[in-house]
Amino acid sequence: MWIFYALLAAVFAAAVAILGKLGLKAIDPTLATAVRSVIMAAFMVSAAFALGKFSGWNLQSFSGKEWWLIAGAGIAGALSWLFYFVALKTGPATAVSALDRLSVVFVVLLAAIFLGEALTWKTAIGAGLITIGALLFVL
Repeated sequence: MWIFYALLAAVFAAAVAILGKLGLKAIDPTLATAVRSVIMAAFMVSAAFALGKFSGWNLQSFSGKEWWLIAGAGIAGALSWLFYFVALKTGPATAVSALDRLSVVFVVLLAAIFLGEALTWKTAIGAGLITIGALLFVL
């Protein structure tokens, strides 16, 4: 089932590039990112309520470490969106999105370092091919 969800994530990420590029024509990317973030936050809180995720537990069940990690992920995500929209404002959507997908290569490296995930020859070749593909979009 995770493959299905991952493919849906990819489709919606593509929609972000197209809709964002069209929407950034006359507005500042930082402002656009802020507005996008507010809309996303409202949507996610509504979805969590609709799916009953707030019933039966509370936010106090998070440990201090979990709060810091989730907060760090939120800040990293916000910075990713901000830089993505800044790049999208002036760059071609295909090239910006291709370079953004180099995040997969960074995840491979960081997962090996911090999560102890295996860095196999197949993973390394895949990461190399992703890098080559991203560079072909840009050059």
